[in-house]
Amino acid sequence: MALIVHKYGGTSMGSVERIKNVAKRVAKWHKAGHRMVVVPSAMSGETNRLLGLAKEISAHPDPRELDMIASTGEQVSVGLLALALKAEGLDAVSYAGWQVAVKTDSSFTKARISEIDSERVLKDLDEGRVVVITGFQGVDPNGHITTLGRGGSDTSAVAMAAALGADECLIYTDVDGVYTTDPRVVDDARRLDKITFEEMLEMASLGSKVLQIRSVEFAGKYQVKTRVLSSLTDPLCPLEQEMRSGTLITFEEDETMEKAVISGIAFQRDEGKITVRGVPDRPGIAYQILGPIADANIDVDMIIQNQSVEGKTDFTFTVGRGEYQRAMEILKTSVQAHVGAAEIVGDPKVSKVSVVGVGMRSHVGIASTAFRTLSEEGINIQMISTSEIKISVLIDEKYMELAVRALHKAFELDQA
Repeated sequence: MALIVHKYGGTSMGSVERIKNVAKRVAKWHKAGHRMVVVPSAMSGETNRLLGLAKEISAHPDPRELDMIASTGEQVSVGLLALALKAEGLDAVSYAGWQVAVKTDSSFTKARISEIDSERVLKDLDEGRVVVITGFQGVDPNGHITTLGRGGSDTSAVAMAAALGADECLIYTDVDGVYTTDPRVVDDARRLDKITFEEMLEMASLGSKVLQIRSVEFAGKYQVKTRVLSSLTDPLCPLEQEMRSGTLITFEEDETMEKAVISGIAFQRDEGKITVRGVPDRPGIAYQILGPIADANIDVDMIIQNQSVEGKTDFTFTVGRGEYQRAMEILKTSVQAHVGAAEIVGDPKVSKVSVVGVGMRSHVGIASTAFRTLSEEGINIQMISTSEIKISVLIDEKYMELAVRALHKAFELDQA
């Protein structure tokens, strides 16, 4: 008898009929003898509606009150799902995050989980109940309700699975697994049966929206086997079939996975590139440039510093396109004169494309294949960054989809 955590996204909880289907699916697992914990999101569109109401009252609403408002969406979901489970003949109980308790820091709207008190949940499970717990939220040391940021229910579910020592965490969503790339860009994109935590972490950080990146970090850190699968299938489909469906994210690398040199092509459309030209090449110059950017809470991605010529160098980095203009203003008003830079130039229309795979550790020629493929398509590479299992290139935005399709074909990701 396994302890299983199910997580259902907003689409899966989007109507009373869909909530009833979730209850049927959970009941199927419970009746097969599994101990069940369920972490649902708010109903589709509900969080946006609630935050929209707050914005109508205040252009800059207090973050604590935003969390108080946003957390109610999940409370409605758990109550409705508990009722639906009772209608299926199960003994079910719902809890808000503060009742469990899911303990977080005090970073309202983007809190991080510090600890989960699992005693209450385990007691209910031992008594045969299905436990339904709000995703996306917790409570800080002062007793204030906090939320974990967008996609936080994924993190809640994986963290709950880690705290309970669950055998597996199943993330039900509106897609049937993790693909080699976005099927909307490449028709031949293929669903992966397995992917390692490292690969999934890279894919999530590089633009894949299947899972929130913090949930993958949690899963990898605490070695929680996590499966991504569809909630749009028949809720009464055979359990054995459902247990093998979707994509398993695992910490176990086997020979089969190593044979697949590349697992996927990830991309981020909305990048901006900024170059600080002609800065003195001296110790601390990178900090003097990026310090004010970090102070403004702007995330920096790829970074390149050119070789020094006559004591001067160029410093280039990328930011999200939504932060591009603000970063440019900070550099021109607070950094350029201070560091003695010749000029600040930028390009807000670039994209990042990445090749990801654990097999890169034991195979040579991956970079040359990627660069040759882009060259044959006439695509110029503006920046390159690498890790042990990924190669990322920055290119002109208009070539992004062409690059993804070409690389997907070059690495034969359309082949089973």
